[in-house]
Amino acid sequence: MLVRCRPALTPLSSLRRCLSTFATRKVAVNGCDIHCVSSGNSGPAILCMPGALGTAETDFSPQLSGLSDTYQVVSFDPRGYGQSRPPVRDFPIDFYQRDADDAAAMMASLGHEQYTVMGWSDGAIAATMLAAAYPSAATRLIMFGGNAYMTQDDVEAFEATRDIGSWSKRMRETHLPVYGDDLAPMWGAAIDAWTAIVKERGGDVCIGQARSIKAPTLVLHGAKDPICLSEHPKWFVENIEGAVYHEFPDGKHNLHLRFADEFNAAVRDFIPTA
Repeated sequence: MLVRCRPALTPLSSLRRCLSTFATRKVAVNGCDIHCVSSGNSGPAILCMPGALGTAETDFSPQLSGLSDTYQVVSFDPRGYGQSRPPVRDFPIDFYQRDADDAAAMMASLGHEQYTVMGWSDGAIAATMLAAAYPSAATRLIMFGGNAYMTQDDVEAFEATRDIGSWSKRMRETHLPVYGDDLAPMWGAAIDAWTAIVKERGGDVCIGQARSIKAPTLVLHGAKDPICLSEHPKWFVENIEGAVYHEFPDGKHNLHLRFADEFNAAVRDFIPTA
């Protein structure tokens, strides 16, 4: 099952207070204004790509705060999410590639010529596409919670979440303050886009792009992740040359939030600072 919404671990107001100490700005890329958040003034750059409905605030606060002593960490609200509105998010069938192109253009605008791209869930897919399309910029790839393909079973799992009234209280409390009345139609449009990928592309999300990657790659996985099953990280490890695997025995989908210290340590081990 690859349902892609998940709760933040702390209230949005607390995350905003945390991120208020970081640099925020709007960057004009590809005809839209992207809200980005950055921390750290020296060291290699890391681009953190959020998942579905995700923002810098909900998805990567522990990395922005926990890695900024030795890295320049950048996250953002993808086009149509969070503070990168208007316009409201839409989902053409190439929306993952659009996110990848937006992120690459944003990093270039910020002056980062080379960086590690790190993606979670939907962001892992977009990060894979970025690494494939911009190999001279994305010199390393870190991914977790993503998948290179979808099946009809996934479509059925998506449909089971279309009614946001069925979501957990925590999930609604995370996303409703951000999106309000736009949340339900936006989520429905996302489900329609994933369904189209299965019907029109045979479920191929980023198979070719992943197989083309030559950059050093770290694939992380929570052994108890009920959303991204173990077949998906296994596929990436088997199909990306030289990919390294790191498992969190008690990790679920949001392993980088619940096990932030261990996650950040794995990132430090993977990205040299000199």
